[in-house]
Amino acid sequence: MNRFIMADASACIGCRTCEVACVVSHQEQQNSAAVTTADFVPRIRVIKEDSFTTATVCHQCEDAPCANVCPVQAIRRDRGHIFVTSSRCIGCKSCMLACPFGAMTVVASASGAQAIKCDLCWHREAGPACVEACPTSALQCVDATNVQRQRLYSQPF
Repeated sequence: MNRFIMADASACIGCRTCEVACVVSHQEQQNSAAVTTADFVPRIRVIKEDSFTTATVCHQCEDAPCANVCPVQAIRRDRGHIFVTSSRCIGCKSCMLACPFGAMTVVASASGAQAIKCDLCWHREAGPACVEACPTSALQCVDATNVQRQRLYSQPF
């Protein structure tokens, strides 16, 4: 089942708490005081425009363009979401160009460039850290069935 994080732009206040929670969740120490500027690479990004603020995150596409263009098959679907296998990634940025949501990031690492993206915090039993941390509940982890159901209920009769 295709699970992904959905952002409600009307509820997002642009505080970037989701970004901090994401970074801390993916570091070994899981300590916000230990995060340096160089280490601050969230897998979710808050975008602020004049009229709205929202978060951009991987949509865990069924037929993921990022995975389809990866020349070394470093991006794959496993347990219902898209993963980047860091040991295979060559940092070519093809995935960044292919992603229609701008959710892929390529960063410098000790072994060269490395693609990163939202992995729905697969390592956390509680689910995505950003969803849990959002003070306005602007983020939800949903699946395609939930979204379809919400659309049906929001339709006027």
